[in-house]
Amino acid sequence: MKLFMHSKRYLLPLVFIIWVSLLVPMNTFADDNAILANIKLANTRDDLLTYFEVKNAFTDKINQAVQNGIPTTFSFYVSLYRTTSSLFDKKIADIQIKSTVKYNSLKEEFSISRPWKDEKPSVTQSFEEAKSWMTAVDNLRVIPLEKLVKGGKYQIRIKAELDKVTLPLSLHYVLFFVSFWDFETDWYLINFTY
Repeated sequence: MKLFMHSKRYLLPLVFIIWVSLLVPMNTFADDNAILANIKLANTRDDLLTYFEVKNAFTDKINQAVQNGIPTTFSFYVSLYRTTSSLFDKKIADIQIKSTVKYNSLKEEFSISRPWKDEKPSVTQSFEEAKSWMTAVDNLRVIPLEKLVKGGKYQIRIKAELDKVTLPLSLHYVLFFVSFWDFETDWYLINFTY
């Protein structure tokens, strides 16, 4: 009888956790999750290029933070593998790029830094244009074509995420705000033969 009473004490919290997880499934907000879209591969005479964009990256909380002057950075990861019939693929390119948006409330303009594209930040007064620049990657050089083997099989993997925000010490009490202010896409894979 004593053993039953002891296990009953732990059973109630477990039942509560299961009940809550059934009420609020993990994919409740799936339509609002950031995803990669319009992924394309192309080549110039010398290089393999990729193009893609992130959809649903700017939530209401991120919009609010940017417009309050908090710098926001997106990181993009692109890896290229040579695939083989064995279990292990060989990574032949690994790229990480970042785009950062900062709002200047005095000038009422957004400055978007994309070092992988331009040395100098782009400036606009349109928030929509700033968001478009932040979420689109185009003409990203992945690898020189001379490093690819004709007839070789390859896989490109692409992912995007919002960098964790470091708030000033006076704002650390707003941790609940930061918890709703992150995203990370799944890895998107494209197989191709060169």
